[in-house]
Amino acid sequence: MSSPAGTGDTPAADANAVRERAAAALRRLGHAVVGHEADPGLLDRIATLAHATAATVETGAARTRPIESMKRRLWASPPADGQPMSHFAECVVSGAANPMGIAIQVRRAGDGAVADFNLGPAFEGAPGRAHGGVVAAVFDDVMGYVLVIQRTPAYTGRLTVRYRAPVPVGADLTVLARLVRREGRKLWMESQMLHGDECVAEADALFIAIPPERLGLPPAQ
Repeated sequence: MSSPAGTGDTPAADANAVRERAAAALRRLGHAVVGHEADPGLLDRIATLAHATAATVETGAARTRPIESMKRRLWASPPADGQPMSHFAECVVSGAANPMGIAIQVRRAGDGAVADFNLGPAFEGAPGRAHGGVVAAVFDDVMGYVLVIQRTPAYTGRLTVRYRAPVPVGADLTVLARLVRREGRKLWMESQMLHGDECVAEADALFIAIPPERLGLPPAQ
Protein backbone atom coordinates (compact mmCIF):
# COMPACT_ATOMS: atom_id res chain seq x y z
CA MET A 1 0.00 0.00 0.00
CA SER A 2 1.27 3.45 -0.83
CA SER A 3 2.09 5.88 1.94
CA PRO A 4 -0.04 9.05 2.32
CA ALA A 5 2.79 11.04 0.82
CA GLY A 6 2.58 9.00 -2.38
CA THR A 7 6.13 7.67 -2.08
CA GLY A 8 5.47 3.93 -2.38
CA ASP A 9 7.23 2.07 0.44
CA THR A 10 9.01 5.21 1.65
CA PRO A 11 7.79 6.31 5.11
CA ALA A 12 5.91 9.59 5.13
CA ALA A 13 8.55 11.03 7.48
CA ASP A 14 11.13 10.64 4.70
CA ALA A 15 8.94 12.06 1.93
CA ASN A 16 10.44 15.56 2.13
CA ALA A 17 13.99 14.23 1.93
CA VAL A 18 13.09 12.11 -1.10
CA ARG A 19 11.42 15.11 -2.78
CA GLU A 20 14.55 17.21 -2.21
CA ARG A 21 16.73 14.41 -3.62
CA ALA A 22 14.57 14.24 -6.73
CA ALA A 23 14.69 18.02 -7.13
CA ALA A 24 18.48 18.05 -6.79
CA ALA A 25 18.79 15.38 -9.49
CA LEU A 26 16.52 17.34 -11.84
CA ARG A 27 18.49 20.55 -11.23
CA ARG A 28 21.69 18.70 -12.07
CA LEU A 29 20.11 17.34 -15.24
CA GLY A 30 18.92 20.80 -16.25
CA HIS A 31 22.39 22.29 -15.89
CA ALA A 32 23.87 19.30 -17.73
CA VAL A 33 21.51 19.72 -20.70
CA VAL A 34 22.31 23.43 -20.94
CA GLY A 35 26.01 23.21 -20.23
CA HIS A 36 27.12 20.13 -22.19
CA GLU A 37 26.93 18.75 -25.69
CA ALA A 38 24.83 15.58 -25.92
CA ASP A 39 23.93 13.10 -28.61
CA PRO A 40 20.50 13.88 -30.11
CA GLY A 41 19.43 10.31 -29.48
CA LEU A 42 20.24 10.69 -25.78
CA LEU A 43 18.32 13.95 -25.59
CA ASP A 44 15.35 12.29 -27.28
CA ARG A 45 15.40 9.47 -24.73
CA ILE A 46 15.58 11.99 -21.92
CA ALA A 47 12.58 13.85 -23.35
CA THR A 48 10.54 10.66 -23.72
CA LEU A 49 11.34 9.48 -20.20
CA ALA A 50 10.76 12.92 -18.68
CA HIS A 51 7.36 13.33 -20.31
CA ALA A 52 6.31 9.83 -19.24
CA THR A 53 7.50 10.42 -15.68
CA ALA A 54 5.75 13.79 -15.52
CA ALA A 55 2.52 12.20 -16.71
CA THR A 56 2.77 9.65 -13.90
CA VAL A 57 3.44 12.30 -11.25
CA GLU A 58 0.53 14.37 -12.55
CA THR A 59 -1.89 11.56 -11.70
CA GLY A 60 -1.31 12.34 -8.01
CA ALA A 61 -3.37 14.83 -6.03
CA ALA A 62 -2.48 18.48 -6.46
CA ARG A 63 -0.27 19.89 -3.71
CA THR A 64 -1.05 23.10 -1.88
CA ARG A 65 1.17 25.19 0.37
CA PRO A 66 -1.07 27.05 2.83
CA ILE A 67 0.38 30.14 4.44
CA GLU A 68 0.47 28.39 7.80
CA SER A 69 2.97 25.77 6.65
CA MET A 70 4.94 28.11 4.39
CA LYS A 71 5.53 31.00 6.72
CA ARG A 72 4.37 30.56 10.29
CA ARG A 73 7.09 27.99 11.05
CA LEU A 74 9.76 30.47 9.99
CA TRP A 75 8.62 33.09 12.50
CA ALA A 76 8.09 30.76 15.46
CA SER A 77 11.51 31.49 17.01
CA PRO A 78 14.54 33.54 15.90
CA PRO A 79 17.32 31.52 14.23
CA ALA A 80 20.59 31.25 16.13
CA ASP A 81 23.71 32.91 14.75
CA GLY A 82 25.14 30.70 12.00
CA GLN A 83 21.94 28.67 11.73
CA PRO A 84 20.69 27.78 8.23
CA MET A 85 17.34 29.31 7.25
CA SER A 86 14.72 28.31 4.66
CA HIS A 87 11.55 30.17 3.63
CA PHE A 88 9.89 26.98 2.40
CA ALA A 89 11.13 23.89 0.61
CA GLU A 90 9.83 24.87 -2.85
CA CYS A 91 11.15 28.47 -2.83
CA VAL A 92 12.51 29.11 -6.32
CA VAL A 93 15.63 30.81 -4.92
CA SER A 94 16.49 29.00 -1.68
CA GLY A 95 14.26 25.93 -1.65
CA ALA A 96 15.92 22.53 -1.80
CA ALA A 97 12.76 20.88 -3.17
CA ASN A 98 12.31 23.07 -6.26
CA PRO A 99 13.72 21.31 -9.35
CA MET A 100 13.85 24.58 -11.30
CA GLY A 101 15.28 26.67 -8.44
CA ILE A 102 18.71 28.03 -7.55
CA ALA A 103 18.93 26.28 -4.18
CA ILE A 104 21.16 28.84 -2.50
CA GLN A 105 22.04 28.17 1.15
CA VAL A 106 21.28 30.99 3.58
CA ARG A 107 22.39 31.37 7.18
CA ARG A 108 22.21 33.99 9.89
CA ALA A 109 25.30 36.14 10.47
CA GLY A 110 24.71 38.40 13.45
CA ASP A 111 21.86 40.72 12.52
CA GLY A 112 22.30 39.99 8.82
CA ALA A 113 21.95 37.10 6.37
CA VAL A 114 24.61 35.42 4.25
CA ALA A 115 24.20 33.08 1.29
CA ASP A 116 26.77 30.92 -0.48
CA PHE A 117 25.98 29.51 -3.92
CA ASN A 118 27.22 28.71 -7.40
CA LEU A 119 25.12 29.58 -10.45
CA GLY A 120 25.12 26.77 -13.00
CA PRO A 121 24.85 26.97 -16.82
CA ALA A 122 21.03 27.10 -16.78
CA PHE A 123 21.22 30.59 -15.21
CA GLU A 124 23.51 32.05 -17.86
CA GLY A 125 22.48 35.27 -19.63
CA ALA A 126 25.30 36.76 -21.68
CA PRO A 127 28.05 34.19 -22.38
CA GLY A 128 29.78 33.27 -19.14
CA ARG A 129 27.62 35.67 -17.11
CA ALA A 130 24.61 35.13 -14.89
CA HIS A 131 21.25 36.46 -16.06
CA GLY A 132 20.55 39.79 -14.39
CA GLY A 133 17.09 38.72 -13.29
CA VAL A 134 18.56 35.74 -11.45
CA VAL A 135 20.98 38.06 -9.65
CA ALA A 136 18.08 40.30 -8.63
CA ALA A 137 16.07 37.32 -7.37
CA VAL A 138 18.95 36.21 -5.15
CA PHE A 139 19.25 39.68 -3.64
CA ASP A 140 15.51 39.84 -2.95
CA ASP A 141 15.48 36.42 -1.33
CA VAL A 142 18.49 36.93 0.93
CA MET A 143 17.25 40.32 2.11
CA GLY A 144 13.96 38.63 2.91
CA TYR A 145 15.76 36.49 5.47
CA VAL A 146 16.84 39.63 7.34
CA LEU A 147 13.14 40.15 7.97
CA VAL A 148 13.06 36.78 9.73
CA ILE A 149 15.93 37.85 11.97
CA GLN A 150 14.10 41.12 12.67
CA ARG A 151 10.87 39.19 13.41
CA THR A 152 9.04 41.45 10.97
CA PRO A 153 6.93 39.97 8.15
CA ALA A 154 7.09 42.27 5.11
CA TYR A 155 6.82 42.40 1.33
CA THR A 156 9.23 43.91 -1.19
CA GLY A 157 8.19 47.44 -2.12
CA ARG A 158 11.19 48.38 -4.26
CA LEU A 159 14.40 46.66 -5.30
CA THR A 160 17.31 48.40 -7.04
CA VAL A 161 20.30 46.44 -8.35
CA ARG A 162 23.62 47.86 -9.54
CA TYR A 163 25.70 45.50 -11.66
CA ARG A 164 29.30 46.51 -11.05
CA ALA A 165 31.06 43.66 -12.87
CA PRO A 166 30.13 40.48 -14.73
CA VAL A 167 28.56 37.94 -12.37
CA PRO A 168 30.19 34.67 -13.41
CA VAL A 169 28.43 31.34 -13.78
CA GLY A 170 30.14 28.26 -12.41
CA ALA A 171 31.90 30.24 -9.68
CA ASP A 172 31.45 30.42 -5.92
CA LEU A 173 29.53 33.55 -4.91
CA THR A 174 28.45 35.08 -1.61
CA VAL A 175 25.65 37.52 -0.82
CA LEU A 176 25.53 39.53 2.40
CA ALA A 177 22.41 41.46 3.41
CA ARG A 178 21.56 43.72 6.33
CA LEU A 179 18.97 46.16 7.62
CA VAL A 180 20.02 49.80 7.24
CA ARG A 181 17.17 51.55 9.01
CA ARG A 182 13.50 51.32 9.87
CA GLU A 183 10.77 53.94 10.02
CA GLY A 184 7.40 52.57 11.05
CA ARG A 185 6.35 49.97 8.48
CA LYS A 186 9.24 50.81 6.14
CA LEU A 187 12.47 48.80 6.29
CA TRP A 188 15.48 49.70 4.15
CA MET A 189 17.95 46.97 3.28
CA GLU A 190 21.27 46.81 1.48
CA SER A 191 23.19 43.87 0.09
CA GLN A 192 26.38 42.94 -1.75
CA MET A 193 27.29 40.04 -4.03
CA LEU A 194 30.93 38.96 -3.85
CA HIS A 195 33.09 36.86 -6.13
CA GLY A 196 36.10 36.32 -3.93
CA ASP A 197 37.06 39.78 -2.69
CA GLU A 198 35.40 41.56 -5.62
CA CYS A 199 31.95 43.13 -5.29
CA VAL A 200 30.24 42.22 -8.57
CA ALA A 201 26.79 43.60 -7.73
CA GLU A 202 25.00 45.46 -4.97
CA ALA A 203 21.39 46.18 -4.16
CA ASP A 204 19.17 48.19 -1.90
CA ALA A 205 15.50 47.63 -1.22
CA LEU A 206 12.49 48.95 0.62
CA PHE A 207 10.28 46.43 2.40
CA ILE A 208 6.82 47.19 3.77
CA ALA A 209 5.88 45.42 7.00
CA ILE A 210 2.52 43.70 7.29
CA PRO A 211 0.49 42.84 10.41
CA PRO A 212 1.80 39.55 11.89
CA GLU A 213 -1.82 38.41 12.19
CA ARG A 214 -1.86 37.84 8.41
CA LEU A 215 0.46 34.91 9.01
CA GLY A 216 -1.49 33.68 11.99
CA LEU A 217 1.11 35.11 14.37
CA PRO A 218 0.52 37.04 17.62
CA PRO A 219 0.20 40.82 17.16
CA ALA A 220 3.43 42.83 17.34
CA GLN A 221 4.30 44.08 20.79
